Amino acid sequence: MKRLGKTILALFGFSFLFLVGCSKQITEYDVTPPSPPTNIRTVTGDNRVDLYWDPSPQSDVAGYNVYVASSYHGKYQLIGNTDETYYVDYDAQNGVTYYYAVTAYDYNGNESDLSTDVVYDTPRPEGFNQSISDFRRFPSIAGYSFTNFSVVPYNDDNCDFFFENDSGYFYLDVWDDSDIQDMGETTDIYDVSQAPLSGWVALVPGDNIKYVQAIEGHTYVIWTWDNHFAKVRISLITPERIVFDWAYQTAEGNPELKSKRTGIRSRHTSVQRK
Repeated sequence: MKRLGKTILALFGFSFLFLVGCSKQITEYDVTPPSPPTNIRTVTGDNRVDLYWDPSPQSDVAGYNVYVASSYHGKYQLIGNTDETYYVDYDAQNGVTYYYAVTAYDYNGNESDLSTDVVYDTPRPEGFNQSISDFRRFPSIAGYSFTNFSVVPYNDDNCDFFFENDSGYFYLDVWDDSDIQDMGETTDIYDVSQAPLSGWVALVPGDNIKYVQAIEGHTYVIWTWDNHFAKVRISLITPERIVFDWAYQTAEGNPELKSKRTGIRSRHTSVQRK
């Protein structure tokens, strides 16, 4: 009986130590989530939005969840996860504004709060290696319409800009109900992310067009007559034509662009230069 009693006591003591050990392990289990990612930023694409962010500083971060909503204070839904600090939303649709947030999670499944950066983007169509010709020699293929994504005559009602070779001087022209600005030399169409607040070219008295010098490697911002934003980057200029890449925001009055236009649109009856 004593031996049995000793055995029972020993088993009881072992069980007690085991439970104490388990209790200690449970107490020390990681329940602290990482801090949210910061500096969330986007690159606008054609039916896509590329997201980047700075990593959370904790060493046990296992990955990131990406969420989207229709407004900053809206309901965010999970759309994907990654172990990188980069994610592409391939389900984004042109002309629709999306608000994004990112969380970090660790190896124990603890997830941070949503990132607090105000991050939104509106995908838009884009095109590459498009060409138009000098309107003085080839008027029927000198203009481009962002509305139709097509080459049009320079004096077509849908023409948003056209190319001009004026005695060896090259220009991008818009009609007097639109605006244009040279944003300078760029490496690609993505270097310019939004319309400027000022600096639009003034209309020369007596002209019904506004114009800027056409330069290879420069990107130009166009504010169209119907309140849309576009950008054009010239990759090649010859005396007969230009080759360019373009992007066009289909969402009218997008807050990233300009305030809504007012007034009556004029149309194209003459072009003056010299």
